[in-house]
Amino acid sequence: MCRHLAYLGAPVGLHDLLFGPPHALHVQSYAPREQAHGTVNADGFGVGWYDPGHAAPLRYRRAMPIWGDSSFADAARVIRSGCVVAAVRDATPGFGADESCAQPFRGDTWLFSHNGAVADDGALADRLTAPLPSGVLDARTPVDSAPLFAHAMRLWRKGEPLGPALAAVVREARECSAGRYNLLAADGERLAATASGDTLYTLRRPHGVWIASEPLDDDPAWQRVPDGHLVTADRGGTAITAIDDEGRGTR
Repeated sequence: MCRHLAYLGAPVGLHDLLFGPPHALHVQSYAPREQAHGTVNADGFGVGWYDPGHAAPLRYRRAMPIWGDSSFADAARVIRSGCVVAAVRDATPGFGADESCAQPFRGDTWLFSHNGAVADDGALADRLTAPLPSGVLDARTPVDSAPLFAHAMRLWRKGEPLGPALAAVVREARECSAGRYNLLAADGERLAATASGDTLYTLRRPHGVWIASEPLDDDPAWQRVPDGHLVTADRGGTAITAIDDEGRGTR
């Protein structure tokens, strides 16, 4: 239903990250290679990035295909960051394609993206939205991803680490609704993502680490994250653990 990616490492240009690779997110918006649900991601896109001069991440979102926004492609040539989260969207049937639904969502110092769909969005909302985290407008967005983000924000604000919080959101969501729960998050210093119903890969090179729905190129170093697993990464390394193990305190 979407494709997303995150990068952490030496500062890179947004254009190099999102448009430069042979199978960049820009290409995945109209020609994804491994997307089993949906065929094109034309219902909006968003990019969030961290800048040393700002306490909170910055963001650009549009309710249009990324390939149709030539102004963003130009601006991306002069924006650099060492931590980025980006997504292209194929809207879940029954939900709108307005800009507020484009991800990543943002709250405090966190960025969040959901690649997937929820079978029973009403049950999920009943279970995960109350109480809504104060001051987080994206948690109120009318889309099935919003309850997942709301619950993640509550856990992060309580001090739960980035990755274990995502694993906890997936476990609780699965208890009340079937669905595909590939979640992705960043806090400026770390990345975390879950593989739960859709593809996920990670790649580490000397200057940085990537997590993405699909490889951005044909480098054999891309590692598939097994379904049912959580990947966490910082500048020191990458770890992959079972989502259910996180519930027993295994890190």
